[in-house]
Amino acid sequence: MKTKFLVIILFGFYSFSFAQSSGSVKWIAKFGAAGGFVSNIMFPDFAGINSTVNNFGIGNFEGPLVTWGGGGYAYIMLIDNFRIGGIGFGGSQSKDVVSNGFRKEVNYFTGGGGLTLEYTFPFIKNIAVSVGAIVGGGKVEIEFYKNKGEFTWDNIWKDFENNSSTNRNVYHKLTNNYFALAPTFNVDIPFSRFLAFRIGAGYRFSVGGKWTADNEQIIQNVPENINGNTFFIQTGLFIGLFAF
Repeated sequence: MKTKFLVIILFGFYSFSFAQSSGSVKWIAKFGAAGGFVSNIMFPDFAGINSTVNNFGIGNFEGPLVTWGGGGYAYIMLIDNFRIGGIGFGGSQSKDVVSNGFRKEVNYFTGGGGLTLEYTFPFIKNIAVSVGAIVGGGKVEIEFYKNKGEFTWDNIWKDFENNSSTNRNVYHKLTNNYFALAPTFNVDIPFSRFLAFRIGAGYRFSVGGKWTADNEQIIQNVPENINGNTFFIQTGLFIGLFAF
């Protein structure tokens, strides 16, 4: 899957070079600008976290995980058929169970965003078919809770004061922030000159990043497959000015 997306990207840049340098082919540059709603359907590897939460009777996390956000782009015109923009998105999945009077819950969140760079094939008319990349950052965040009894102001602070391991209420937030690079392939289908639907796909690579807990405490021995690497399908609805 990763190799296929890299081949698509290389083919796109080869076509770009050919279109710019060939004297016999005169493509008409596409132009326009748009922004709107995006939804990424992501398929993270949940095996690492499932092997842990299963010990507590909490059901398995399962893909896909749907994220929501926004994005936009504009053709810069200095380079024919090349557009630049931005995107941001996030989504979560939650699992919980009640056992022996305790309510236990685990939330898994993933999100990201960054700069979008896309080259649109000039020889395809009426729609925009593009290859490119998202360059930016991402986050995986895992929160888990254990609660029992009623909450009052005094009881909450008593849990904080209590130094034993028998606290009724437990909460931790585990976070991994990382640099992200995602090759993409997208198709924009216009309904009119001002409205278009997007469908596409990509693969996000996570680079670097350390897992921390709560107030930036470093976590050791986190399973390697709990990371931001994931294939995704992208959909969107954009409003703007289109000339495909």
